[in-house]
Amino acid sequence: MALFKTRSAAVYGIDAHLIDVEVDMYKSGSARDFITVGMPDTAVRESRERIKSALINSGFGYPNKAVTINLAPADVRKEGAGFDLPMALGILGAMGTVSGLDRHLLVGELSLDGAVRPVHGALSIAVCARKQGLENLVLPAENAAEAAVVDGVRVFGVRHLAEVVALITRPQEFSPVTPQDAAQFTPDSTAPDFGDVRGQTTAKRALQVAAAGGHNVLMIGPPGSGKTMLAKRLAGVLPPLSFNEAIETTKVHSIAGILPSGAGLLRERPFRAPHHSISDAGLIGGGPGMPRPGEVSLAHHGVLFLDEFPEFPRNVLELLRQPLEDASVTIARSTMTLSFPSSFMLVAAMNPCPCGFFGDATRECRCTPGIIQRYLGKISGPLLDRIDIHIEVPAVPYKELRSNGASESSAEIRERVEQARAVQQKRGFVNSQMPVRMIRKQCALDEAGERTLEMAVRRMGLSARAHDRILKVARTIADLDHSETLSAKHLAEAVQYRSLDRNYWS
Repeated sequence: MALFKTRSAAVYGIDAHLIDVEVDMYKSGSARDFITVGMPDTAVRESRERIKSALINSGFGYPNKAVTINLAPADVRKEGAGFDLPMALGILGAMGTVSGLDRHLLVGELSLDGAVRPVHGALSIAVCARKQGLENLVLPAENAAEAAVVDGVRVFGVRHLAEVVALITRPQEFSPVTPQDAAQFTPDSTAPDFGDVRGQTTAKRALQVAAAGGHNVLMIGPPGSGKTMLAKRLAGVLPPLSFNEAIETTKVHSIAGILPSGAGLLRERPFRAPHHSISDAGLIGGGPGMPRPGEVSLAHHGVLFLDEFPEFPRNVLELLRQPLEDASVTIARSTMTLSFPSSFMLVAAMNPCPCGFFGDATRECRCTPGIIQRYLGKISGPLLDRIDIHIEVPAVPYKELRSNGASESSAEIRERVEQARAVQQKRGFVNSQMPVRMIRKQCALDEAGERTLEMAVRRMGLSARAHDRILKVARTIADLDHSETLSAKHLAEAVQYRSLDRNYWS
């Protein structure tokens, strides 16, 4: 046998696509020829040395013939070392050592001694195998738990090339990895507890509203007032990930290569807190070669916390507009366009001025009005419009700081948040993602509510987007209040959460 074909997969965006690995061996003037075609990158081209050593050191030998490997479709770029295993099996198939790989999808990187190393995107690859009707997925043992959550595919985790050959030649001796049962999916939160926070009753209430409706939040206050402490506890009061949400989140983390080795589904909502020196590609996604997900996608179904908000480059912050509006990021290249999901809660924290004490009653601000305006001006109006809730986080008074009174725990807050989310789930969407056509139906106002909203829009000069966001926040407040209708008090609280930007930016 001189020609043999195996199947593998390559990840583009968050989805994997089937790749045919065609291996041809023939006599040539130089038996050392090993050619890989089909737009391989450097890692794929270098696989020839890994494959040769792995085959020899595993006891299979290496043919005294030239080898040509085609990765089809040939017009799509192939990246990564995950093609090592299917290419090696293709050579063994061409040598006559193995056969019967029509129902197998193989992926894995090879070490020089034949050990199989883990790859990125195993969950997406398992979904691809199911879509293509391939019954068996062979991949590194470290990725097996992740891939096994996909029903309809028999997943085999392997640690060595010799083990793969044994699996193919004696399949009765091997059992697939047991898939996780969706009914037994029980998230276990390890986020810090709100009970640790002293004072800041108003900020806690605002974060509760934000969690209940999935709203974005901006916190302004002096250094040491507890902004970061509050933000880190927000993920712990969000509802647990549903099974489908966990699948989507795990896909992104797996593709990015940050999923812990041997892990299955992610069980906690992600909390991402990038430093303000991050690049635009690091925040939004992209980079050289195949575009990779950025922080906005790694925070999918979780929280993206941007501390020292004005310290981020303005061009980087402006890139947040699309993911905040569309819950996805589209990255265009000359050869392809990829989309990554980015449905996250933005929590931003900032000082009111560079020294941090503008408006503080106990400490004097050293900044001039011009310096303060330039500092605040780094946050544009259109970006502020996309943040639903703006709250001030003042310094905690000494008496509250030293108080021994019990503070409300995250478990108590989470219970109310889950009840509000359950109401929204019946409508088919969380309030922050309410379609425009549904706002009038779900946020109908009585006469007192109309007067309250009209007064707020006129006095504060609110945009149409801000108008809609006030109504969505008011709807969330009503849900927390177990009210089917919006009242003036719900609107008044929602308007209060939009007034802070006018105090600082006007």
